[in-house]
Amino acid sequence: MPSLKDLRNRIDSVKSTQKITRAMQMVAASKLRRAQEAVEAARPYAERMETVLGSLAGAMMDQPDAPKLLVGTGKDETHLIVVATAERGLCGAFNSSIARGAMRKIDQLQAEGKTVKVLCVGTKGATQLQRAYGHLMLETVELSGTGRISFAEAQPIAEQILSMFDAGEFDVCTLFYNRFKSVISQIVTELQLVPAQLPEIPEGEQALEAGLQGAVYDYEPDEETILRDLLPRNLSVQVLRALLENAASEQGARMSAMDNATRNAGDLIDSLTLNYNRTRQAVITTELIEIISGAEAL
Repeated sequence: MPSLKDLRNRIDSVKSTQKITRAMQMVAASKLRRAQEAVEAARPYAERMETVLGSLAGAMMDQPDAPKLLVGTGKDETHLIVVATAERGLCGAFNSSIARGAMRKIDQLQAEGKTVKVLCVGTKGATQLQRAYGHLMLETVELSGTGRISFAEAQPIAEQILSMFDAGEFDVCTLFYNRFKSVISQIVTELQLVPAQLPEIPEGEQALEAGLQGAVYDYEPDEETILRDLLPRNLSVQVLRALLENAASEQGARMSAMDNATRNAGDLIDSLTLNYNRTRQAVITTELIEIISGAEAL
């Protein structure tokens, strides 16, 4: 049975841990508000750009001079998997859920005989993938010194993907990240970046509901020129959106994890305090029995 001193030391240790988890929860709650506002501001722009590109791409898909970012290389042999995770832990299953989704995709592609390359954004994902898929990893992009995610962080990643595609290093690029839904819910998302997966333009009643029926657009310059300019920009926007979604999801997961840790620490303190009081009472009772027994012996 542990001594009273050991129990006191453990209670003090758990209380110190509880203070840390409570502070981290408050910091995450503060950061979450800003990250959530950034995500909500970025979503309409990204969705509208996809809609515009979908409208433009409809007339270009069957053209022989269609941009490669739109139609791909015509092959499906080499896949680039981009795994976007966080730089820090203590955020529940946030990092591991993304890594597991990427692992399933890698295993599936390898089972089909495809060549797989991995680009990690964030050190936590690289750490989890290193043991089993280290030979597939090309590079790890670290964002540890970044305060607030902006286009400046997303553009170099997008440019690296574009340069690899132009060099013929892969045929299909897929990005894995967590889409923010709520503080307690983040959805692992698989997004194909190259060739671009664009939404289909609705027709009939769906178009009428979306307010798109009867709309006629004239493009200046022509569709091909606009697509060649917008497709690389769209890739950067989608990478930025994924990083912003990840940032909000990370803070939400950390807030939830630290809240659970604080509650668990409180329960452990209560249990240890009860054990401490019982042990102290047993020690006092033993001492009284010894004193009474000694007095009776005299």
